Amino acid sequence: MRRLHRWVASGTAAALLLSGCTLLPGPSADKAPDTGVVTADPDAIGDVPAGLEPFYSQEVEWEPCEDDFACARVEVPLDYSDPGRATIEIAAIRADATKGEPQGTILVNPGGPGGSGYNIVRDALQRVASDRVRADYDILGFDPRGVNRSTAVECRTDKEQDAAREEFIPPDTPDEEALELLRAEAREYADLCAERTGELLGFVDTDSAARDMDILRALVGDPKLNYLGFSYGTLLGAAYAGLFPERSGRLVFDGALNPALSNEQVTLAQAAAFEKALRAYVADCQAREDCPLPGDVDAGVAAVQDLFTAVQEEPKPAEDGRLVTIGSFVQGFILPLYDDSSWPTLTDAVTTALEGDYTDMMYLADLSFEREADGTYSTNATDAFLSVNCLDYPMVTDPEQLRRDEAELVAASPTFGELLAYGGLTCEPWKYGPVREPAPASAPGADPLLVIGTTGDPATPYEWSLALADQLESAVHVTWEGEGHTAYGRSNDCILDIVDDYFLEGAVPKDGVRC
Repeated sequence: MRRLHRWVASGTAAALLLSGCTLLPGPSADKAPDTGVVTADPDAIGDVPAGLEPFYSQEVEWEPCEDDFACARVEVPLDYSDPGRATIEIAAIRADATKGEPQGTILVNPGGPGGSGYNIVRDALQRVASDRVRADYDILGFDPRGVNRSTAVECRTDKEQDAAREEFIPPDTPDEEALELLRAEAREYADLCAERTGELLGFVDTDSAARDMDILRALVGDPKLNYLGFSYGTLLGAAYAGLFPERSGRLVFDGALNPALSNEQVTLAQAAAFEKALRAYVADCQAREDCPLPGDVDAGVAAVQDLFTAVQEEPKPAEDGRLVTIGSFVQGFILPLYDDSSWPTLTDAVTTALEGDYTDMMYLADLSFEREADGTYSTNATDAFLSVNCLDYPMVTDPEQLRRDEAELVAASPTFGELLAYGGLTCEPWKYGPVREPAPASAPGADPLLVIGTTGDPATPYEWSLALADQLESAVHVTWEGEGHTAYGRSNDCILDIVDDYFLEGAVPKDGVRC
């Protein structure tokens, strides 16, 4: 049993597993944004629960920011069951429609939980929305509660995060001793989060974030929400549709989660999907002259497993002197699996690692952790991910059940399964929650919804999209036959046209269309 790296993998690498689309930076907005103080149109607000009126009718000051965008901070209640108790802020960024008067606003969530919608709109606007959509819609990115520029969860400092990534338990550590070390690390982390974040830590759940989205909807003047959610963003969107079916407009869920699954079921399905993605990558690699993985696919996968074992048994230094543990190594390895256009980058990192140089893999790991070259972490994605999941999912913590779960994981994924076990221990000492029980989604009365699944998706297995579409009464399902995580913005014209026509014209494709 190699426990600490499993805890790192179950926490931080699992953050990667559920993170959203991996997008390269794109151009910024095309024109100067509309700015100034805006109050919601009363006709757009709709019925407001008692006590929430000040939030739905607040004045929002939009200011120029980030080279041709507009930014604002919106107040929402900390606790929706007691809205007068305290408030927090949601950071939003808006790219205005390029053709003048917009058809409406599309809210965007890139995944996570913990992903920054602010960053994805600022840095990758053209990948998030096509030119056609951007012509007629304002695009609004926001950091959900607990995330980044919004009122945020705070746990580790940058230096503490670096130190945590270098910790590991030697493979020959006795089982019980390793388990206690894992629990001690989890307690220390939970204490830091509680001390530095305070009561916010109990209110960063998905349902609360979905309620925040309804305030944003009203404040941009839309009677119904238009929304594009990737990965975890589909869980957030499904929560919104369940809470506000009558206010659900054109919602696109790309790379869907199945809300009915437990944390353990999610991890098991992901382990199998990443094993499938690994085999697809190895086959692609072996078809190229520069592939360092010889033989057939089985032999190539075995070579990757041997590489994992070598790092597991003896962490290696990167060029800058930092220690590359198995947690960071797997982080770096997994990241390019999210997009098959990045597979050659993974091949380069594997090649240098086999030659004894782990710097390229550490660079990829830093990208996934959002660590900058100067040692700072640009977001709090890891802390936010764990904080949301500890509220959203009851976790198995019984040692015997954890061992049984580990055996299932290894059977499903001989490469990654062992590294994804024992994740429940992270939340065992958590000071709050859980507040959600997994259950099928339901949104009776909602307008037609669009769910997209990718057949080779490693992070949100294809079957989850079929399940979510089946659960949502008005949903239609579209398939992209491809590799990588999510489809819109990185697949083909078939997907692009379906999503664009849906947003622009309300055109609903036939259920079961394949692209």
